[in-house]
Amino acid sequence: MRYFVTGATGFVGGRVTQHLVEAGHKVVALVRSPQKATHLADAGVIIAQGDITDKETMRLPMSGADGVFHMAGWYRVGVRDKGSATGINVDGTRNVLEMMKELGIKKGVYTSSLAVFSDTGGNLVEETYRYDGPHLSEYDRTKWAAHYEIAEPMMDDGLPLVIVLPGLIYGPGDTSSVGESFRKYLQGKLPSIPKETAFCWTHIDDAARGHILCMEKGSPGESYIIAGSPRSVEEVFTLAETITGVKAPRFRVSPRVLKLLSKVMGMIDGIIPLPKEYTAEGLRVIAGVTYLARNEKAQQELGYDVRPLEEGLRETLLHEMNQLGMTHTV
Repeated sequence: MRYFVTGATGFVGGRVTQHLVEAGHKVVALVRSPQKATHLADAGVIIAQGDITDKETMRLPMSGADGVFHMAGWYRVGVRDKGSATGINVDGTRNVLEMMKELGIKKGVYTSSLAVFSDTGGNLVEETYRYDGPHLSEYDRTKWAAHYEIAEPMMDDGLPLVIVLPGLIYGPGDTSSVGESFRKYLQGKLPSIPKETAFCWTHIDDAARGHILCMEKGSPGESYIIAGSPRSVEEVFTLAETITGVKAPRFRVSPRVLKLLSKVMGMIDGIIPLPKEYTAEGLRVIAGVTYLARNEKAQQELGYDVRPLEEGLRETLLHEMNQLGMTHTV
C-alpha cells in the first residue's frame, strides 16, 4: 500500500511512519524541511517538500495514495506566540482533507485529541461526548475546531475519514513537555506535581498501532478513542519512584492554588516573559483537570489493546536514565 503522511517528523507521526515502513508499505512524507527528515529518507521514506498550510504543495505527492494519515499539528501550551495555531490545526486540516476529497483518496485517518473534550470532571467519556467551551488552551480550542467544524462535517458529507483520539502520549524519545517532566524528575529538578490532575496515558507504540488499526479496520465516518490507562499525575510519579528508586516530588499543589496562581499570572504574563509552565495557560491546564475517556469501542471494533502503564513507564524511564548516564538501582 502507498500512504501519504503529514507530521512524519513528529513523535507520533514518526512512529506511525516507522511501523508502516516495517510492514512493507510505501510511505510519502510531507515535510517542510527535507534537511530535518534525512532519517526518514534513510529508512526508505519518500520525502516531499511541502506544507499543510499551502494546499497545492500536497497535490502531487498525495496523488495515487491508497490512504492518508494526517498527524501534523501545532502543539504548544503556555507559549506567548500562538499565531500559528489556527493556520496549522484548523486551516491545515481543512487543506489536507479537501485535497483528499479532490483526489478521491479511498481512506484517511485524522489525529484529533482528547483535548477536544476538555476537562471531563473525573468522568471517563466516550466518542459521543461533546464539549462546547470555553477552552483551557489555544491548543484545545484549535483541535476542537478542526474536529467539529472541519473533520466531522466533511465526514457527514461522505469523506471516507476516520478520526483518532489519543490520550496523553508518552514513551522513549519524547521531546514534549511530558518527556521533559520525566527528565527533570530523574535529575531531581522537578519541584512539584499537581494534585488531582489525571490523564489517559498512552504509550507511543500503542498510539501508533491504534492509528494503523484505524486505517485497516476503522469504519469511515467513525471516531475511535485509543487512550490508555487513566491515572493521576500523582499515581504516575509514585509508580516512577517504585521503578527507578528516584524520589518523586514531595510538594503537591492543589487545584485551588493553581487556579489562583493562573489568575495572578494572567495579569502579568503579557508584560513579563514567563516560562511556559508558569503562564496563566500553563497553570490552568494542570489545575486539577482530567482528560479522561474510554477505549472500549476501539477494543471491540478494532481489536485494540494497550500495555500496562507500569510496563510502558518502566521502558520509558529506563531509556531516559540511560540517556542521562544514570544507574538503575531498583
